[in-house]
Amino acid sequence: MLLSQLSAQASPLTPEQVQKLQALTAELNPIQQAWVSGYLAANANTAALSGAVGGQTPQTGEAAALTILYGSQTGNAKGVATQLKEQAESRGLAVKLVNMADYKPNQLKKEKFIAIAVSTYGEGEPPEDAENLHEFLASKKAPKLDGVKVAVIGLGDSSYEFFCQTAIDFESRLNALGAETIVARADLDVDYEDEATTWIGSALDAFEPDLKAQSEGGAQVIPMAGFAPASSQASQYNKQNPFAAELSVSQKITGRDSTKDVRHVEISLEDSGISYQPGDSLGVYFLNDEAAVDALLKAVELSGDEDVKLGDDTFTVRQALIEKLELTQSYPGFVEKYARATNNAELAKLVEDKAAMREYLEARQIFDIVAQNPAKVEAQTLVECARKLQARLYSIASSQTEVEEEVHLTVGLVEFDAFGSEHLGGCSGYLARRAEEGSNIKVFVEHNDNFRLPADDTAPVIMVGPGTGIAPFRAFLQERDARDAQGENWLFFGNPHFTQDFLYQVEIQGYVKSGLLNKIDLAFSRDQAEKVYVQDRIRENGVKFYAWLEKGAHFYICGDANRMAKDVHQALIDVIKTHGGKDDEQAEQYLKDLRSNNRYQKDVY
Repeated sequence: MLLSQLSAQASPLTPEQVQKLQALTAELNPIQQAWVSGYLAANANTAALSGAVGGQTPQTGEAAALTILYGSQTGNAKGVATQLKEQAESRGLAVKLVNMADYKPNQLKKEKFIAIAVSTYGEGEPPEDAENLHEFLASKKAPKLDGVKVAVIGLGDSSYEFFCQTAIDFESRLNALGAETIVARADLDVDYEDEATTWIGSALDAFEPDLKAQSEGGAQVIPMAGFAPASSQASQYNKQNPFAAELSVSQKITGRDSTKDVRHVEISLEDSGISYQPGDSLGVYFLNDEAAVDALLKAVELSGDEDVKLGDDTFTVRQALIEKLELTQSYPGFVEKYARATNNAELAKLVEDKAAMREYLEARQIFDIVAQNPAKVEAQTLVECARKLQARLYSIASSQTEVEEEVHLTVGLVEFDAFGSEHLGGCSGYLARRAEEGSNIKVFVEHNDNFRLPADDTAPVIMVGPGTGIAPFRAFLQERDARDAQGENWLFFGNPHFTQDFLYQVEIQGYVKSGLLNKIDLAFSRDQAEKVYVQDRIRENGVKFYAWLEKGAHFYICGDANRMAKDVHQALIDVIKTHGGKDDEQAEQYLKDLRSNNRYQKDVY
């Protein structure tokens, strides 16, 4: 509805206010309008969450609002939650969209309608921004939720044992507190978009009658043209519509004798309009190895020229296997479908034994599964066994303030020998070995508001990034340098050998010399008899480390989630206990407080 068409009866604004809003809208371009929309929405949400508008408790609206809570590790759950919000608003429903990290748990007792979109990562663990609410719901402090209606959608990866476990946890804990599930929980795999859209429709169909019944006579949501939800990027390019960017540089930055092959990758974003911030990730779509695809086609007795359908599009089966389907990461669904397609009894047995399936998949790519179980398969049947290729996310290693229309990555090549041949990771193998400089690569930016430099340029920053975990901190340092930020910077970096594996050594030494990097501690684990890691350096510097935290330092970790991040977390606990005079419970609470204040942030994988 255009503002000029709004009747006085439909609009909550006075005629004078409508006139002023029309004048302002005429002066703004679409990006400025979106920003103003986001600003007003944020103010409205803040007022709704605090339970007061203009200093008065609303008589209607709060009880009839759908609260959408999301916990997102890579941005997918946030995207689903945002889609749910937009669809709800298009139906005229009142909505509050809140990151779980920003949600005050004591607000739960005021809710009537809750939708949760949450991902799972690692071994069934909640994403960083969902940890506190996940824990609260299992505690004695959690309130009774009798009469509350909930719906939960989970995102995960079926190649992991605890598929969508966090979503399962949230639903079961909400139900245990008395909440009623009004639409079946969706546990969605990596190829989730279509099913998520279907679930959103079902969830809103279930919520809508009660929401509208409780909103009768109260405030209405009136969509206005030109005031769409604010977007954090002006570019037209995203995960569904990636930009064909030029690969400018793929340069090895580890030594000749290193056990690791790490690449510094530079990609041009010229003419894309894509913007990013330090802490964001770049999604990269890659092409599968053509030689490996040809071997797979031979194993299933196909020429590669056969036509297949993927959705509404038609491809040759060879093209589909190279460009569109996942063939390196293996997962149970492929084994189950391929076993059925080939009448393979041995593979069918694995489907019934989850432990045996995990062990089988751990050592094999999909290329291996087919090579070891050759059989004639129809082309369409083959592609229906596989799932859609997923972009790989890499922490951005540059500040756009410095590199302008470029984006830099730090990519560790995944390589291992198995079954008598060399195996490479899908995307890392493509970027390091197969893609030529000058070729086009489809990319998009995944924004990560949970991994950001402090807004206060005088705040101290401590960064722990061993191996390729150095990537976002290179971006942080470039950004702080460009801003002329006065806050102190302390970097912990580790890798096997000083002479072979000191990534970005010259740049880092330059920052030390210029004074931007006030302190650096290195842990080259294999350069002495006893292995030394970044967590050991943290403990060695415990006095100064705790002093920095006490004076307001922001603390960041990037890298391996399964071991390094947990070891660093324990080192933090030890330092806080030893130098802060706290017990285990107090030390954990200290870290929770840091997280709540956005002073303890992780980008782990």
